[in-house]
Amino acid sequence: MSILEAIILGIVQGIAEFLPISSSGHLVVLQRVFGIEEPALTFDIIVHVGSLLAIVIVFWRDIWALIKKPFQKMTGLLIVGTIPVVVAGFLLRNAIENYFRTGIWLAAAFTVTGFILLLADKFKRLPKEEKDITYVDALIVGFFQALALPPGISRSGTTIMGGLSRGINREAAAKFSFMLAIIAIAGAGTLELIQVLRGEVPPSNIGFPQMAIGFIASFVVGIFAIKLLLKLIKAAKLRYFSYYVWVLAALILLDTWVTNRFFN
Repeated sequence: MSILEAIILGIVQGIAEFLPISSSGHLVVLQRVFGIEEPALTFDIIVHVGSLLAIVIVFWRDIWALIKKPFQKMTGLLIVGTIPVVVAGFLLRNAIENYFRTGIWLAAAFTVTGFILLLADKFKRLPKEEKDITYVDALIVGFFQALALPPGISRSGTTIMGGLSRGINREAAAKFSFMLAIIAIAGAGTLELIQVLRGEVPPSNIGFPQMAIGFIASFVVGIFAIKLLLKLIKAAKLRYFSYYVWVLAALILLDTWVTNRFFN
């Protein structure tokens, strides 16, 4: 992996992990378009740690409040909200890795993401604040998060939509989505690290400079992406991302049906 490829992957991870456009879907597209090989797990872990650190920096007050008082309602809500994605990830892991990376699937998934974001902008003046979130709400949001396991379906988009559908106001829905992301990203990274340590995946031969630059790019860009998304959610402007993912879906379909070059 070259330095340029590491920068590209780090930037894409930082942007698409938080903006509702699907980081996994974009990484698949980039790998096909630019001939970037599937990144080794150790590099993948590094760029995800960069994204995780970005969330920690932006939401450090909320995280510190949980650390100081772990046995509180929010802790329970996050645990309940994480259960569906853990179960779905365990049951569908092989399918996600092997069957959801075709051009047709990516185009369909990006299209669905666009409609989810368009619908999310329709929710106005929702009554529930953070203190009003129930365990049923958390479970429903968790199911929405599980829907985003295949590439092309946005995790942030679906979880925010899940919160809005339960009457949770925009700020609280966004914050709960990002708090769930901490667990999801940390959990996925831990599982990948265990694979490496067990020898189930060969160790990476990617150099330290690529690792470092990928981490930095993911971290720095991630902070800006989080802040941008929070502003757009509050202003009900997620539909702008709908237009983007629909154009991307159309380009993927065009390639699949006409040139058949990258996404067959």
